[in-house]
Amino acid sequence: MNPLLSAQQAVLGSVLLDPGQLAHLEWLAPDHFYRPLHKALFAALRKLRTEGHPALATEEPVPLSWVTDAVEEASHHVRGLSASYPHILISACPRPEHAPVYGRMVLEGAIHRTVTEHAIRLHQAARADAFQGGAEGALHHADVLTGVLGDLARRWGSEPRPVAPATPPSTAPVASPPGRADQVAEDEQFLLAVLVEQPKATDEVVGWLRPGDFADPAHGQLYRCLGALHHRGEPIDRITVLWEAQRRGLLADGTLTSEQLTAICDGVGAGSAEWLGEQVMRSFVARTAAASARAIRALAENETLAPGRLISHALHALGPLDEVRARWQTANGNPAPPPAVPPAEGPPTARVHAALARSTPPAARPSKCPGPASTPSAARPPSRAHG
Repeated sequence: MNPLLSAQQAVLGSVLLDPGQLAHLEWLAPDHFYRPLHKALFAALRKLRTEGHPALATEEPVPLSWVTDAVEEASHHVRGLSASYPHILISACPRPEHAPVYGRMVLEGAIHRTVTEHAIRLHQAARADAFQGGAEGALHHADVLTGVLGDLARRWGSEPRPVAPATPPSTAPVASPPGRADQVAEDEQFLLAVLVEQPKATDEVVGWLRPGDFADPAHGQLYRCLGALHHRGEPIDRITVLWEAQRRGLLADGTLTSEQLTAICDGVGAGSAEWLGEQVMRSFVARTAAASARAIRALAENETLAPGRLISHALHALGPLDEVRARWQTANGNPAPPPAVPPAEGPPTARVHAALARSTPPAARPSKCPGPASTPSAARPPSRAHG
């Protein structure tokens, strides 16, 4: 038995049995159903309610026209919906008054499915950028995913804020695509050669390029050595770089070899450090976006993870990409990006309204200004019990 499929059938069955249940499902949308039949039927039921179907105004047993009209309307948008299928949905509903709970199950499944879909799109954009040497596509899809997570959080009734998972999802490191790995390594070597030949060029990249941005860890460590010499104001040439690498133990542990240092320090050092640094950053942005996408997809595919936790952990997984984006925009001379997590504004969801309706209204305070006194009933409408 598929629990999510059963929940979708139960929601539709409850609304077919009791049209009034739609009033408690305002926060549920047709797109939250993954089966086309269910999506079309729920959209048809909502349309009938909007148009004021007679079944909503009667206290008598639900007329058969409520079911037949819903099937007819849904049949305009999907194929394969038989006249007998609504009866299967009705039989799948244990209790119509439990419709909000069934709807919450449908929304939970939709949240996992939506996060998975957008994580896949982010990963595809990141891989495309890695092949093309770009970064804009991945950053755009990261913005889209951030907005989707904020919207899902408001629908679920939680606050969209990053929270680190207790056990981070296990994902393998993301490497450059085979077709681009050689070019990335060549750009990194060329940049290091320029920095050795033109020590003052370090000022062009030291503010935003980090050792971890290099795809080759050995290149990153060598850049760290150059940065240390630059920070201390010491001269930079192949001898001082070799000495700094030895002091850091990079030669002893095999991270770097003297041959690698010689090849880089004696290489052609004519070029633009800023442009080469941007190329290194482009590659790192794409790799970071791919790593974030894989981590988010692993989280979304964990069915035991509650929606609120999934959204918070997914926002946390986007954190490294936000940090890289800030440095990337600094390198390009652009203003700082908008916050990664949009503020939760706008009216609360219907589920939050229901929770507030169950709360006890606070006692009215006496007004200090002349005029009619406020009453608890004016401050909050009375709660309505489920029919």
